[in-house]
Amino acid sequence: PVTAGSIVVPYGHVIGNEKWRGSEVAQRLQGKVRLIFEDGLGLVDFHLSNRTCILLISEADLVAGDEFKRRLVRFRNASSLRGIVIVEKTQISDQYYSGVQKFVVLELGMVLLPVANQGEASQLIVQLVSFCVREQSKERGANPFLRKQRAQLAEPAVLQAAQHIPGVGKTKALLLLQHFGSIHRLCNASISELGQVVGQTVAQQIYTF
Repeated sequence: PVTAGSIVVPYGHVIGNEKWRGSEVAQRLQGKVRLIFEDGLGLVDFHLSNRTCILLISEADLVAGDEFKRRLVRFRNASSLRGIVIVEKTQISDQYYSGVQKFVVLELGMVLLPVANQGEASQLIVQLVSFCVREQSKERGANPFLRKQRAQLAEPAVLQAAQHIPGVGKTKALLLLQHFGSIHRLCNASISELGQVVGQTVAQQIYTF
């Protein structure tokens, strides 16, 4: 159940693995996103869209040994989904983090995002959902007028997401979004393109991030 197309995620929803029901991360997601729990998601913890999913490695998983590594390898080998790995990096699990980072990023070539706790994990999932919604709505609408309308509706969430980039406050976030028009185009911008809007130093920070 990790192949693309085996799970259809309704627009703007998150499908969560049944094992997270009642957890802190699930409680904090309630009310912020439309969360549906399903059994049989296998290796995946949260599906954000038909293409993007989250594999959440808790502090307990890290301390328990290498089982999480086997899960990630199985996912990598079996899935065509875009898997994002979120890791709980706490005082207890900090000692394991650099090993996890090397394994996930260098060996598996996957995206790794550290969080301090499940509350932070839920905030990150909410932000990633808004990216996925933007991406899907772009693909859906070939009509430029509809696209413009949708972009305005998503503006507060997108603006908030842009402000999480290091070195970018509200003003720079607005400038960047006005210039590039979407998070997607901002993500694909070169350092020199970014530099024209916010200067070289911040451009380098954004590009690295």
